[in-house]
Amino acid sequence: MEQLLAELKEKIISTLKLTDIKPEEIVEDEPLIGEGLGLDSIDTLELLVLMEKEYGVTVPDINVGRKIFASLTSMAEYITEHRKK
Repeated sequence: MEQLLAELKEKIISTLKLTDIKPEEIVEDEPLIGEGLGLDSIDTLELLVLMEKEYGVTVPDINVGRKIFASLTSMAEYITEHRKK
């Protein structure tokens, strides 16, 4: 899980072009959207594409999406449970 969290931090920074943030500055249990990392709905769409492309994981609906993007930890847990091997 630690390796996936580190990988996700790098991919989020790269995908969203967050040049002013370092991986170690992303707090794993803080919200990704709004407060915390401060992502918006467009960023969320980019993360959905990242999850599908890199991990073969899809999000079935908005309610599940809210839970997934509650934090980096919840995102990593969802990927771990649903990734295609």
